[in-house]
Amino acid sequence: MVTRACDGIRVPNPKYANVAVNPSPPSPLPSVRAALSDPEWRAAMQDEFNALQANGTWSLVPRPPHANVITGKWLFKNKLHPDGTLERRKARWVVRGFSQRPGVDFHQTFSPVVKPTSIRTVLHLADCGY
Repeated sequence: MVTRACDGIRVPNPKYANVAVNPSPPSPLPSVRAALSDPEWRAAMQDEFNALQANGTWSLVPRPPHANVITGKWLFKNKLHPDGTLERRKARWVVRGFSQRPGVDFHQTFSPVVKPTSIRTVLHLADCGY
């Protein structure tokens, strides 16, 4: 039996005839060195650095004895509009926290969590005029 695929006959599906294909933006850069040489990526990295400083996310402190210096890395991503065109370049600095040792690099962790009952109590007190 001979099929169209065996003979090399390709018939496009009419269901997809009117779908336009947008060219995709260039993929994110593989290295920091390449990003620093590109003005758009360099501006994205500077925006991330400025945001970290403005938020007071970190501060420079003296290194405690026997503590690990926690390294980090840059992550690059293209943010796209819904139609697939490039919206902006996004660079993010992330810290490799998996290299920390409990009792040496940190002693306790804290994650603030608000219970729904606490929220209702505060709203009730605010509503009553206290």
